[in-house]
Amino acid sequence: MIIHTMVDMKKIIVFVFLLPAFACKEKYTPTLNLPATSYLVVEGFINSGTGATTITLTRTTSLTNKTNLVYETKASVRIEGVANTIGFPLTETTTGVYTNAQLTLNANDQYRVHIKTLAGKEYVSDYSAVRSTPDMDSVFWKRVDGGIQTYVNTHDPQNKTRYYQYKYDETWEFHSLYTSSLKLLYAPNGKISGLGYKDSVTFGYDPSIYFCWKTNSSTNILINTSEKLTQDVITLQQLSFIPANSVELSVLYSINAKQYAISQQAYRFLEQLKKNTEQLGTIFDAQPSDNNGNIHCISNPDEPAIGFVEVSQEKQLRLFISKAQVPDWLYLPGCAAEISIPNIPDSLLIEGGPLRVTNPNIISPSGFIASAFFADPVCVDCTLRGTNKKPAFWP
Repeated sequence: MIIHTMVDMKKIIVFVFLLPAFACKEKYTPTLNLPATSYLVVEGFINSGTGATTITLTRTTSLTNKTNLVYETKASVRIEGVANTIGFPLTETTTGVYTNAQLTLNANDQYRVHIKTLAGKEYVSDYSAVRSTPDMDSVFWKRVDGGIQTYVNTHDPQNKTRYYQYKYDETWEFHSLYTSSLKLLYAPNGKISGLGYKDSVTFGYDPSIYFCWKTNSSTNILINTSEKLTQDVITLQQLSFIPANSVELSVLYSINAKQYAISQQAYRFLEQLKKNTEQLGTIFDAQPSDNNGNIHCISNPDEPAIGFVEVSQEKQLRLFISKAQVPDWLYLPGCAAEISIPNIPDSLLIEGGPLRVTNPNIISPSGFIASAFFADPVCVDCTLRGTNKKPAFWP
């Protein structure tokens, strides 16, 4: 069986078995029995704390299939308890992604996900006890190989958690190398007529294409356990790594660490998946699998279903790192020098193509812009690499 997997910050487990590593140069194509029909893949977790519960439904595809994920749409998805079979409905907010903004769970009950597809097939996960997650003690960083490695420390004073999963969102502010105060002017016939200021009052640069932010979410599997320790303590759990002199720390960087208490079964499941993806690629690649997790097709018990869903609680802790804290950080954007182009319509036809106007070069005594500088668009307009919408949590 072959599956595509996709894991995000709201998902706890996926699925997969180990393949042996081969030290040969020829491409290895495993001989596998491909399914006659695609199997349902269920990803997510039931959030016992504050925040959304999100379940993503996809379908298995061939290992050689490099197309986009096949999402299961228009399904009926709900979270139900042993004592509450009516449950909490989830709404399909985007294609194949089902969400309930906030569940109110009974700590003494057990819960599962119940799915009914548009085709009428029904699936359930095993019931899971309500699990709480301890707070993280700290999120911090160290210089490693010239870059920045972030870590988390945590402990459970009750010695009950023992098995942990970690995820993170990382966000960084970055700026365009060149500011831009000019724009092209167009005649009524749609042809370029010359250059003018974007702000004819202050002649200032356009900040909407100078200040930007970018956010990435973790895709690798981060798990840890204290099962062999006397105390339930996790130290120096690695999170993100910022390569030396990279754009992430060119201005200000932030990581939002997320911690989950998981069961021993979920930990073993993720441990197996982690070993597999380290051999085959990333968890976004198609994965061979004969480990179905805890999802079952109740309308056809012989049909495999892929995934592992249980109850957990997400705890978050944010860290900021500024460039000033790492004074020898030498980020170089790799942009070529600006070039000067006369303010003549025929010469300005390159705009919209390889270059973007930045600022005046020569201004005549009358105030006419005789020529202006142009540069690579990605060095002028930061929105080509991120968003100019400042995150709500940004200082």
